Formats: sequence, structure tokens, C-alpha cells
Amino acid sequence: MKLFLIIFLSSICSLCSQTFYSVDHSYQSDLKIHVVDYEYQADILVYKLKNKYEVKGNAGLWYFTEQNYQADFKIFFVEQEYQSDLKVFFVKNKYQAKWNSNDKKHLLF
Repeated sequence: MKLFLIIFLSSICSLCSQTFYSVDHSYQSDLKIHVVDYEYQADILVYKLKNKYEVKGNAGLWYFTEQNYQADFKIFFVEQEYQSDLKVFFVKNKYQAKWNSNDKKHLLF
């Protein structure tokens, strides 16, 4: 019973998780990301976490893994906005992380 509970809870946590791995080539990615210069241009405001356990839901709190197999999403950073699936702006404070546009929220589920 305890084993079942542990497996169940870990599977629920993985559904909410936002762990990312940055790949070297676009064909390896799940999403193409363009980093914009200003907050208002972004679909999502992202705060980079230092610890994986801080990840909560789909709210712009991203943790970057060291290994691709640990990531929920593999991303590739593109130079041009038109090449991207999602536009992000990296914020300095955790409380600033949020979606500016709910239109693309489904991409990270």
C-alpha cells in the first residue's frame, strides 16, 4: 500500500512539474522558445528556479535539468520571434512569474 501511495504521489507531482532541458538543435525540441526584450512582449514571464522541489504547476516557475531524460520539456532557443512556439521573458523575482497570454498555456501541459 505504501508503495502504491508513493508511486501515485510521484505521478501527480510530475503532472504539475515544469522541468526543462535546453537542447542544441531544433529538431530535438518539444518547444521552440524566443526570449523577448520586454515583459509586455512575452506570452509567459519565467523565473528560473534553483531547486526542483520548488516547481509548482504551470505558473512560469521553471527548473532547468542537467540531463535531457529528467526534463518534462526539451526546449530550443531561437533567434527570431516568428520561429518560436512561445515567447518568454526571464524575471528576477519569483513572484513576477505568470502568464501574460492564456492562449499558449496549453503548450506546457
